[in-house]
Amino acid sequence: MSEKLIELAKRRGIFWPSYEIYGGVAGLYDIGPIGVRIKNKIVELWRKFFVYDNSDFVVEVETPVITPYKVLEASGHVENFTDPIVECTKCHKIYRADHLIEEIAKINVEGLSPSELDRIIREKGIKCPACGGELSEVRLFNLLFSTNIGPYSGNQGFLRPETAQGMFTSFKRVYEAFRQKLPIGIAQVGRVARNEISPRQGLIRMREFTIMELEFFFDPESNVNPPLEKFGNMKLNILRGEDKVKGEKPKEYSIQELLEEKIVLNPWMLYWMATATKFVSALGINSYYFEEKLPHERAHYSKQTFDQIAVIGEEKVEISGHAYRTDYDLSRHMKYSGQDMTIFKKYESPKIIKKKVVVINKDKLNKEDKEFVKNLMTFINSKRPEEIEELINKGEKVDGKNIGDYVKILEREEKVVGEKIIPHVVEPSFGVERCLYLTLLNAYREKDNRIILSLPKYIAPYEVAVFPLLEKEELIKKAKEVYEIVREKFDAIFDDSGSIGKRYARADEIGIPYSITIDPQTLADNTITIRDRDSWQQIRVSINEIISALDRLFKGEEFNKVGKLINNENE
Repeated sequence: MSEKLIELAKRRGIFWPSYEIYGGVAGLYDIGPIGVRIKNKIVELWRKFFVYDNSDFVVEVETPVITPYKVLEASGHVENFTDPIVECTKCHKIYRADHLIEEIAKINVEGLSPSELDRIIREKGIKCPACGGELSEVRLFNLLFSTNIGPYSGNQGFLRPETAQGMFTSFKRVYEAFRQKLPIGIAQVGRVARNEISPRQGLIRMREFTIMELEFFFDPESNVNPPLEKFGNMKLNILRGEDKVKGEKPKEYSIQELLEEKIVLNPWMLYWMATATKFVSALGINSYYFEEKLPHERAHYSKQTFDQIAVIGEEKVEISGHAYRTDYDLSRHMKYSGQDMTIFKKYESPKIIKKKVVVINKDKLNKEDKEFVKNLMTFINSKRPEEIEELINKGEKVDGKNIGDYVKILEREEKVVGEKIIPHVVEPSFGVERCLYLTLLNAYREKDNRIILSLPKYIAPYEVAVFPLLEKEELIKKAKEVYEIVREKFDAIFDDSGSIGKRYARADEIGIPYSITIDPQTLADNTITIRDRDSWQQIRVSINEIISALDRLFKGEEFNKVGKLINNENE
């Protein structure tokens, strides 16, 4: 089916390989006029579920694609954003080692080390698929696209591999502008680049694509819980890591079970997984599950990760990733930048705490030589009061003198109104082009040797098509009048090229839900036909009732109750 979809996508202006006239470049795709319309509607649908419906605690930002070296060094991408590659020693073709093993040996090797992958290649006798040559040792390849910022070669940067780091580095700005209140989600839709070793499957694995991400910041000790009640009795299909190892299938769990059994470690992560469930269902995809990644499969920043897997026919493809990033990113950026990324958490009422403090006997210390004073102060300044107290009790010395003779540890009470904390983060992340591809694949139908894209109505490229039945001047004129009426409220397209059958076929192939046809009867009684994309049924309604009829159809009313059902389709 995927081959048929790709052919349809090229023919109907949905997507195709970039730079085709030069032979194309693997992993780069143009999104055509029809594809852009569907893609934009998918992005707006994501915004509805993740941003607009959560506007009390989610805002959207936009940050640069070009990222300084230091930022991705702090995030761990310079060191860890790698995939294993292997090269044919004969034809020098390069493969992604884990994918090669999975395709030939049919075993899952995700997350294994280069040496483990190398061992499997030797044991299974895997050769170069292109020429049968011996394969080199497996090595790691960094997927970052590097660039220079400005004219100086020393000022290295990268094209961002995710939108997340821009949201982490701007966190304090957003927090301060957004009432200085947790929890807060920062959302972003933007282009990213990954230098994939072996891009494949069309829009599934690309070198440049669009991501829809949300970084959700919260206090892990807070009693502010997510509004999970909004999901009612929703159940999620979950494949736990321990069950995956046993070869078991996903199981259905209620939200309450997932919380109580701590299958999902954090309630906010569960909230966004449930939101993702609603979003993916709205794309028309109804078969999916969440697969927990094993420790060696997770990204370096994640404490727990679930991939949302869409199941379409025989294909199983990740449509979203959900990671509990803890305070990893803010802590790293705080360390590498030297900037304070903490926030002040004010207590509901002040607390009296006992605090140990270091008290120095200055009179005695002033009688000692400068070298000893320097050594003693360096020693105590590098340690916490509790550590110094323990060393005093052990009789610790500096330059042969007991530190207890010069330093005492006292306990004092202090009134504290709050504390500094580093927020934790959960992250739901979607690839837009993947969503587009999987939505199209799920919508693809064949009926009587014709193709139909049964897209959900709200993400179809156009809501309505308007046609004159025949290429006659009076019908074309009337059809254009109707078109002007319809386009006042609906996203409409006019087409008078070719036979009516071909126009219906074109509309079906790009997923337009309804087609309006103006025929000779229209000129006699001011009625038109509305044709349903999926059933090919037609009803007849008055031109004066077009808008209300379409409104009723888009609200889900039964087709044959909106107008008079007719049989003649003129295809």
